[in-house]
Amino acid sequence: MRAPSLFTPPPHMTDAMRRARRHMLARTGLAWLVMMQVMMLAFPGYLRHSARAPDAQLALEQAIVLMNWLSLILCVPLILYCAWPVWRGAWHDLSRQRIGMDVPVALGILAAFVPSVVATWRDVGEVYFDSVSMFVAFLLTARFLETCARQAVSGQPHGARDAELLRSADRLAFWFVCIQILLAILVGLYWWNVQPDQALAVTVALLVMSCPCAMSMSVPAALAARQAVRLRTGAGDGGDPAVLDRAMRRVAHQNLYGSLAWHLLMVPLAACGWVQPWLAAITMLLSSLAVAANAWRLARPAAGGTAGRQSAAQPV
Repeated sequence: MRAPSLFTPPPHMTDAMRRARRHMLARTGLAWLVMMQVMMLAFPGYLRHSARAPDAQLALEQAIVLMNWLSLILCVPLILYCAWPVWRGAWHDLSRQRIGMDVPVALGILAAFVPSVVATWRDVGEVYFDSVSMFVAFLLTARFLETCARQAVSGQPHGARDAELLRSADRLAFWFVCIQILLAILVGLYWWNVQPDQALAVTVALLVMSCPCAMSMSVPAALAARQAVRLRTGAGDGGDPAVLDRAMRRVAHQNLYGSLAWHLLMVPLAACGWVQPWLAAITMLLSSLAVAANAWRLARPAAGGTAGRQSAAQPV
């Protein structure tokens, strides 16, 4: 029997939870497939500004027009099906007159997709279909990890300190999103006045980086890691519960404040125009993977059993 892992389904997994995981996995897989195709179609556009003969440049421009239309066609199911949870979540948040983590994500997707459609239709300007597809694929990957982590700890009792950890992560993510949206608007207006052709790329990059996926999964991933340790060791051989709880809280704080520090490090670079939207999407995914990897350090089987977990709980 396989040992419990960080994202092991809960013992009493409901049909609704199973469907949610399957649909999320299907959307993620389709998004990755579309992203790979769109990235290949975007390759001629990367060569547009290199020197070549006039007839070769004309042929390249014609190829770029065709590839842009194909990318648009491929991105339609990506926007309508794969990103459907984003639209649903953003509408739910706005209907309740609140700003959730789906609102900046929806704004980021629209800010990149709609101008790209207009540029493709008019054959004027830059398109960002590659950034859109990459952002959606990476976002859904992070959301799938978060869904698995939350499902892994669903139904298990949480003490007051666990609940406070979850609330603190949600509060931090909320204020981070609000500040990032305001910053993206202000910085975008600045670039619109200084260098209009760069304003859209900078705004999209900041909106992409405003997705607090890593912060949202930081505490659930740590709780799921603690649950995996408990399931693996069994009720009678779990060592000192206080040691495991301290290790869980330490990992949760590392995840939460480490992901915040990563975002704060990248924001000035994006505001200066040094981070393109596709690179912002990569940084978003890397922060989520780092959170999962750090939580896995607590959940992985350690040599020496309880002694290994106790050593992991000590401050570094």
